[in-house]
Amino acid sequence: MGKGNGHRKQPIPVQPRPNRLQQQPLLQHVPSLLDVMVDGREYVSIIDKLPLPGANLLDEVQRAIADISAIRGRPCIVYSGNVVKNDSGASGVDQSDDLPFQEVVTSVRNDQTKVDILLSTRGGSGPQIARFVDRLRARFEEVDFLIPSSCFSAGTLFALSGDHIWMTPGACLGPIDPQVPSSTGRFVPAQALKVLVEQCRVEGEEAMKKGQQVPWTAVQIINTIDKRELGDAITATAYATNLAAEYMCKYKFKHWTEHRSSGRPVTDDERRARAFEIAEQLASHETWKSHSHAISREVLTRQTRLEIDHPAQDLHRALARAWGLMTYIFERTPIVKLIFSENYRYAKQDIPVGVA
Repeated sequence: MGKGNGHRKQPIPVQPRPNRLQQQPLLQHVPSLLDVMVDGREYVSIIDKLPLPGANLLDEVQRAIADISAIRGRPCIVYSGNVVKNDSGASGVDQSDDLPFQEVVTSVRNDQTKVDILLSTRGGSGPQIARFVDRLRARFEEVDFLIPSSCFSAGTLFALSGDHIWMTPGACLGPIDPQVPSSTGRFVPAQALKVLVEQCRVEGEEAMKKGQQVPWTAVQIINTIDKRELGDAITATAYATNLAAEYMCKYKFKHWTEHRSSGRPVTDDERRARAFEIAEQLASHETWKSHSHAISREVLTRQTRLEIDHPAQDLHRALARAWGLMTYIFERTPIVKLIFSENYRYAKQDIPVGVA
């Protein structure tokens, strides 16, 4: 079987979770993980449970989606990559998602004009995110994002295209500073490369003003940097910043019609300026220091003044239950990505091609 299976009906194999406190783990088979899940302990209450033989965990994912849709009064689409454990990279946003995402969008009934996207991902391809956004906006008048856990890099860029961003207390977004491949094949933050070059430039100019030689270290750094890498870093940073600003200005800020302090109407120029201000902050390696830095909803609101919506108790509970279930699936099965709606399912598995 290949890596992805859009309509798998047979049960997904579940690996028992090792119990280090006992020689023999006490595992209980249950008809439904959702039925035994305990509020506030969504994950820990099911880690010693196994679905009954023949049961399908993906059916439970669709049940969790239906619970969210009932609360919100609109369809819910899940795009969830495995942020629970390390994998080969198969959980990231990439071109292989293009067709299943197109199909999940078209699976929503034609009379629906609003949709929620339950989103978790480590990130991936910015251009692929642009294709997702184009498909959603061609189909729906309003798109909201529900963030129950981690949503980094290109995932943050995706969330910024929403009319609203709903985050649970433990959820986080991440910087949108892109990563570019180095000559060694490793990915490095584009902003970090730009900051390093700028630091070398400043040191060199200061030395020359004093009649001194440019520091040897700065010269060596500049000589060893691949000029193509630097060009990619500059281009990638501009792409992410411009796309984020475009999305916020066009979608999220369309609801921003007057200034709260004065009641004065908000102009298009003010929307653009504010969108670029937030985009540049989120793309700043100097601000966040790490590409994987987790930015909570409180920090987002305080530091970038990006408006984040807080789920009411019923929605928070439904999101916590859905994420507890998906965490179980990502930790205990080969699945690395879920693209789902109430009537569409695609589960990508990290299984090498040619391995049964």
